[in-house]
Amino acid sequence: MFPYWLLFSVIALGALFNSGAFGRRRGDFDPMLVIALAAIALMIGFRFEVGGDWRAYGRYYSFASLATFNQIINKDDPGYQLINWVAAKLDAGLWLVNLVCGTVFSWGLFRLIRSQPFPWLSLLLAVPYLIIVVAMGYSRQGIAIGVLMAGIAGFQCNGSIVRYAFYGVVAALFHRTAVIGLPLLLIGGQRGWLVNLLIGTFGSVLLYDVFLARSIDQLVNNYVSSDISSQGAAIRVAMSILPAVTFIIFRKRLGFSPIETNIWRNFSYAAIALLIALLAVSASTVIDRLALYILPLQLAVMPRVVGTLVRERAGKVMIILYCLAIQFVWLTFAAHSNYWVPYQLFPVGISV
Repeated sequence: MFPYWLLFSVIALGALFNSGAFGRRRGDFDPMLVIALAAIALMIGFRFEVGGDWRAYGRYYSFASLATFNQIINKDDPGYQLINWVAAKLDAGLWLVNLVCGTVFSWGLFRLIRSQPFPWLSLLLAVPYLIIVVAMGYSRQGIAIGVLMAGIAGFQCNGSIVRYAFYGVVAALFHRTAVIGLPLLLIGGQRGWLVNLLIGTFGSVLLYDVFLARSIDQLVNNYVSSDISSQGAAIRVAMSILPAVTFIIFRKRLGFSPIETNIWRNFSYAAIALLIALLAVSASTVIDRLALYILPLQLAVMPRVVGTLVRERAGKVMIILYCLAIQFVWLTFAAHSNYWVPYQLFPVGISV
């Protein structure tokens, strides 16, 4: 567990002593933040037999080593398949696939958190679950979330639906379920509600037809008909409910711009909708997977509590303790944490 706690400790110290606040110009270059994200990318990329889907990703790589280019691009999630195909042609190994995924994820995370008033706190909130569990365990969804976070950061700055749609389509190439992220912003633009609704509906139908229509039977069978239940789904949904409720109650005091307010309002409503769905249906795995795309809500909302709803130092300590509790409970008591512990390094599988 040492590497996970070392990562947590270094970023927690950065969050505690970094003076970033609402008075700081957002987007300022912070070299230490870049170094921290680079270290995260390397930690994701050079892991060995870490993550619950490790064997499945090994099979993806084995298939890519024998497949033709046409077979690759006609498979589901062709973006991820293509990375495997290139790595296999270079005879590099699975570590290169993971390093590409980790780099893209870290780039997207960097773009999103550097636009926040307390980027180190936002980064810390990502560590226990978004980084350790998702990016180190679910490579396809990790890279998809990274691309979506980069798109959200760009949308906050320029409000370009077309540009964000491009990010959404790219994300869906790595995991089909990433299409959920596009309608959340399509209906968040600075237009009338009817126009937003029409754009969101059209975009959702188009994305469904392109990315999901061919495989909807398989998805329903895997996640719904088989009545799969994901252990801990309620906890993961609850992780987004806290910032969602905080945003809904205190949004006028949290310093969001109008376009940011629209974005995180939609994410908050989506989090609540997932909670209702979790209570209403038995197949919690599909809820659990979709909830992963709502996790960036934490990174945007929770740090803004600092300096607005509570005093800065007290607020930082509260968030650090909150993240510490999540990481401790997950690494110690989660049913599948043994797939992450111990952390091992390529190329020789050194346990750390």
